[in-house]
Amino acid sequence: MSLKTVLVAGASRGIGLAVAEHFVGQCDRLWAVSRTAAPVGEWVQADLSNLAGIGTVVEAIGNDSLDGLLYMGGTWETHAFTSQYRFETCADEDLVRVITVNLLAPMRLVKALLPALRRSDNPKIIFMGSLSGRDNYPGREVANSASKFGLRGVVHSLREELRSEQIGVTVINPGNVGTPEVMADLAADNLVGGAAIPLSDLLCIIECVLSLSRSTCIKEIDVPAMLGDGA
Repeated sequence: MSLKTVLVAGASRGIGLAVAEHFVGQCDRLWAVSRTAAPVGEWVQADLSNLAGIGTVVEAIGNDSLDGLLYMGGTWETHAFTSQYRFETCADEDLVRVITVNLLAPMRLVKALLPALRRSDNPKIIFMGSLSGRDNYPGREVANSASKFGLRGVVHSLREELRSEQIGVTVINPGNVGTPEVMADLAADNLVGGAAIPLSDLLCIIECVLSLSRSTCIKEIDVPAMLGDGA
């Protein structure tokens, strides 16, 4: 795999932090984008839920090329994935925030960074989706599910829009992923969805997608845990 430049959005914790830690030693330059400090790579402090944050990222990249745009950030409603979740008690601010961060922000970021992606010899875009965005998945979190369904639509449309330029666009849809936070919640019985996939497996999948040539398109990858919901 030949990677020179990678951007990881949501790099301060969870999946995004793990992805940044995994790839920082495999590329010449890694931008770690987040609101709070990211401990690896070149931290770009930016809130991607607004256009000012998108502009900050564009300014940080400047005239460099971008081999991998990895949008690993995400959020969900208060009490999501717990027995306490109730849609009718969700604040409107909760609903707007989830749609903005999970759906609008990645669209805006890709649009803004297309010039940098075009400068790459093998550009890839990877979104972190969720099984919540798949048909017949028993998720109750309305805004989160809507955003993840929408993200799949973004990928399918971008694939057609960027096909002639051979810019790969992929969405990965996992169930629970074994980050330290998720494993702690599962151990305390504070999280629904069943068993988690190992974090190392998800990193292998991302690495595989990034290593493919421009001749291959991977649209979606669903990754349920063998003993989890959605398998």
